[in-house]
Amino acid sequence: MAASAWEDGARGQKQGRRGCEHYDRGCLLKAPCCDKLYTCRLCHDNNEDHQLDRFKVKEVQCINCEKIQHAQQTCEECSTLFGEYYCSICHLFDKDKKQYHCENCGICRIGPKEDFFHCLKCNLCLAMNLQGKHKCIENVSRQNCPICLEDIHTSRVVAHVLPCGHLLHRTCYEEMLKEGYRCPLCMHSALDMTRYWRQLDDEVAQTPMPSEYQNMTVDILCNDCNGRSTVQFHILGMKCNICESYNTAQAGGCRISLDQQ
Repeated sequence: MAASAWEDGARGQKQGRRGCEHYDRGCLLKAPCCDKLYTCRLCHDNNEDHQLDRFKVKEVQCINCEKIQHAQQTCEECSTLFGEYYCSICHLFDKDKKQYHCENCGICRIGPKEDFFHCLKCNLCLAMNLQGKHKCIENVSRQNCPICLEDIHTSRVVAHVLPCGHLLHRTCYEEMLKEGYRCPLCMHSALDMTRYWRQLDDEVAQTPMPSEYQNMTVDILCNDCNGRSTVQFHILGMKCNICESYNTAQAGGCRISLDQQ
């Protein structure tokens, strides 16, 4: 398996990069679990039936002189720079992406650090423009993405915070919007739908229901404000009387007003 890692590194250098598809680095990690050499933990995990604990890595091998040595930023034998960025806690080697190690997250994040803050309740680093403007859910980052069911906290894919406070991988969020607009966990609108709701107001006004349905009402539950209301039934959608959202669900059977029976 070490030979395979070396082949991957050689192909990377021919393509104008070092390391693997995940990271630019000048060394291989010696996995403490199986003593095999891999360019990174992700390459290891993709090829083995167990996971590499990044925090337990003690040794690395230089891709130039092949010397195995203690994990450090520069080769002690030939002075090869293993990574422009190196974290002695996570043993992350990579080119400079303004990374920083967050003690609360327990791992490295892509910065710059001054553009992010750590929300203690969500237990996640978030963009500064979300400080005081997002809905906190305790330890939300420790949940898997509800779309792909894979880890969010340690993922290399940026997390997207929905208005309801739930998290999705940014890529999963973008794919979700091609099919719908609601959070897959709580059904709250995943983006500001105000403009679309007003367009729907116009469509409803221009689409009168047949006479036998014009005085029919129905109880609804709003997925956005969680309020309940009784509204006129319409095939295009039922608008919440509280927040004016059409993200609603029928909560009872249809009925005709008494004066129409």
